[in-house]
Amino acid sequence: MRKIIECVPNISEGRDENIISACAEAVRSVDGVSLLDIDPGKSTNRTVFTFVGEPDSVVEAAYRFAKTAYEMIDMTKHKGEHPRLGAVDVVPFVPVSGVTMEECVECSKKFGKRVGEELGIPVYLYEEASHNPLRKSLKQIRAGEYEGLKDKITKKEWKPDFGPQKFLPKHGATVTGARFFLIAYNVNILGTKEQAHRIALNIREQGRGPKEPGRLKAIKAIGWYVQEYNMAQVSVNIDNYKITPPHVVFEECIKDAKAIKVAVAGSELVGLIPLEAMLMAAEYYIKKENLFIIDEKQKIRLAVERLGLNAVSPFIPEKRIIEYMLDRKSEPLASMSVRNFTELVGSRTSAPGGGSVSALISSLGAALGAMMGWMSYGSRKFEHLDSKMRKLIPPLDEAMRKLIPMIDADTEAFNDYMSAMKMPKETEKERKIRHEKMQEGLKKAIEVPLNVMRTANSCWGSIIEMAKFGNINSSSDLLVGAKCLESGIYGAYRNVEINLPQIEDKKYKASITKEANEILKNSSRFLRRTERIINNRRK
Repeated sequence: MRKIIECVPNISEGRDENIISACAEAVRSVDGVSLLDIDPGKSTNRTVFTFVGEPDSVVEAAYRFAKTAYEMIDMTKHKGEHPRLGAVDVVPFVPVSGVTMEECVECSKKFGKRVGEELGIPVYLYEEASHNPLRKSLKQIRAGEYEGLKDKITKKEWKPDFGPQKFLPKHGATVTGARFFLIAYNVNILGTKEQAHRIALNIREQGRGPKEPGRLKAIKAIGWYVQEYNMAQVSVNIDNYKITPPHVVFEECIKDAKAIKVAVAGSELVGLIPLEAMLMAAEYYIKKENLFIIDEKQKIRLAVERLGLNAVSPFIPEKRIIEYMLDRKSEPLASMSVRNFTELVGSRTSAPGGGSVSALISSLGAALGAMMGWMSYGSRKFEHLDSKMRKLIPPLDEAMRKLIPMIDADTEAFNDYMSAMKMPKETEKERKIRHEKMQEGLKKAIEVPLNVMRTANSCWGSIIEMAKFGNINSSSDLLVGAKCLESGIYGAYRNVEINLPQIEDKKYKASITKEANEILKNSSRFLRRTERIINNRRK
């Protein structure tokens, strides 16, 4: 899964198009980052930007964005209704997919450190990045706003986390940190505003007060009536969808609506949503209804239908799900045609090479295993196999999808090592840094093919069972798939092996060698076992 982080920086400027455009261009100048939204406010004199990408790219984009804003915005001339502390007021980093909150905290600290050291701006940490209970919320840090910062920053307890303990009239200060993704979500009620608000009070964490809390954690909600839609809504902010996802909110609203004899007519997503939240909804309904769906697009369609997300306006996944809005620049090899990839491998270039090819071959092995499953599922003739295929197909499909990004990851790892080799080595300090980076690059160049081996190796259990029970008419496909897995593991092993001698960490080297040898031995054994099973069934 790709590592995707959202950054939602706010600047203290909402009227000057030149400044807003320059900040936007600073974000767009970073490869691998997608600028999703620009929301200027003239009365607040503030603009909110939303961009996403992989961690390092997002930090770089946030830095360039901030540098541009600091150069162009003068806080001594700023007036606006929204509370603010500086030219670049707040820069939150938000986990979207494949990343932890801790990784987002590290991103905020890297950004803050760089802004403090290179640009000389005072920076405060907030939310998950802050361990100071008096300086954890944005409201606490913004107290007194820009105008009060002159006296506030000189106090011991308000020494910035990064940058100088000094008031800079033109810039003010910046707040950065990490928080969870906020989902704005409305459930449609064919009733009154009061009935919708009654449901909101039941489900929101705050409830009706300290003595009567609501049922759902990390939920804020109110009821209102929307004249445009001619119906009421339970308007919800989901502060952490991993604690309470949208489908839980929807089902709880249905339960309460039934209790007061009003109807729920679907729901509405305001803004964007992470793919994970949609897939969580799909998995809930798949389990509830005992369905068998593993295709991602079908899962999204199920979630959209069950949540009634088309009720108010068409829900277009490519425009509402963050991951679907990103380009595929991060997987250039996997996105190539078969012809172009093969010709590139055969050209005068060292990458892509055996590692990327091994990942591709392994993914094809898993795919052919899944194919036999699909040829054994869903037809009247093999109906007795349906329950078994429901168990065997998903692990192979999952492995196939995990292996595809590794085609690019192997080449990227090689490029990282080559970049480290090109680092300066004139001074002792430069040589030390270069050496450390080269060792890091070698470990990455080992970990990628090792993960190919691990993922391919995880397929054997399903492959063996598929050989025993799958549609015998697809047996040749399964045997080709098994040989692909064995070949992919062999190729990945050779890529691990060639980099190990240069590793200086003896404990690491011994551990990797032992694991890789065991997987290699298993692959030959399981291939032969698959062949025996199929040959016996054919007799």
